Amino acid sequence: MEKINIDYFTDVLCVWAYSAQIRMEELRKNYGDQVSLRYRFIPIFGAAKHRISKGWKDKGGFEGFNQSLQKSASSWEHITLHPKVWLQNVPASSTSTHLYLKAIQILENDYTLSTQIQTVFGGRTLFEEFFWRIRCAFFEKTENIAHFEVLDHIAKDLNIPIDSIHELINNGEAFAELQLDDDAKQEYQVPGSPTLVFNEGRQRLYGNVGYRIIEANIRELLQNNKSGEASWC
Repeated sequence: MEKINIDYFTDVLCVWAYSAQIRMEELRKNYGDQVSLRYRFIPIFGAAKHRISKGWKDKGGFEGFNQSLQKSASSWEHITLHPKVWLQNVPASSTSTHLYLKAIQILENDYTLSTQIQTVFGGRTLFEEFFWRIRCAFFEKTENIAHFEVLDHIAKDLNIPIDSIHELINNGEAFAELQLDDDAKQEYQVPGSPTLVFNEGRQRLYGNVGYRIIEANIRELLQNNKSGEASWC
């Protein structure tokens, strides 16, 4: 059976994507052998300090942004937000982190790293476990994940080869892959983070979308897998 390809666009610093990761894990658990999930990264917080200071200028600035996130997350039992998130150790940009993630994806594609789902990681791949840990490092511990020293420490804990990651960034390969993500963002007219793109761009789910809505799209595509045919969903 041909797998359904899903492009998943997020920014590592997006709290809604952080919260939505549980839905991706549920999707993997229920449809792991039927879907192919491709993580793509977009710079919603490419200039993080500027974005927040300008966007929240009349709403309390960083303090107001923090309070808004705390209010939104107060009912989320599956994630934790540090009381000082976005108030201390604030990353200047998510781009450096995205480059690091693209380098690890390249190592996956080259079969240098395992792509197998591992029970020791709660059903995640090695890449997904790294991705989850850096999000937790920021949102739960307020570590500045724009710094390579922070990312290197997490990668080392997972036995991911740091020298290989740095080489892929230094030689431009990670930059090239990140550019392809931006090209796909433009092609699919991705509005923000998180966004799921199905059916070669014909279906798109953006924002805080419930799991049942995501699953409904998957089921529709599984039942109607003729290439190019419009979906009722």
